[in-house]
Amino acid sequence: MSKKNIGKVGWMDLTIDDADSVSKFYSDVVGWDIQSFDMGGYNDYCMNHPETGDTQAGVCHARGGNTGLPAQWLIYVGVENLDKSLEAVAANGGKVHGEKRSDGKGGHFCLIQDPAGAYMMLWENNAE
Repeated sequence: MSKKNIGKVGWMDLTIDDADSVSKFYSDVVGWDIQSFDMGGYNDYCMNHPETGDTQAGVCHARGGNTGLPAQWLIYVGVENLDKSLEAVAANGGKVHGEKRSDGKGGHFCLIQDPAGAYMMLWENNAE
């Protein structure tokens, strides 16, 4: 990962039971355009800037690999070495939830919880 991405918020996702109606909610409230993304039997959603079309966030169903994720906006923060960061989570009183997963682009991410109970995704982007 490029040093410029360490500590940077690179993405945000909301994973909930009903991504269909909640994506519409955020479209109406924030003004994002909705683009469906086929997940093989159901759609998750990319929430896009209405003028540029740039994807700003994801609204996803709590299915498959997303089962069990907390129903809150999760930010993805870049780390240089995901394995070392996950070791540091455990060593500093946090919790690692589940296994690290592929982002499909050469990177990996994993859900953590800090000692206060807040969740975050740590993300190592090897595609750069």
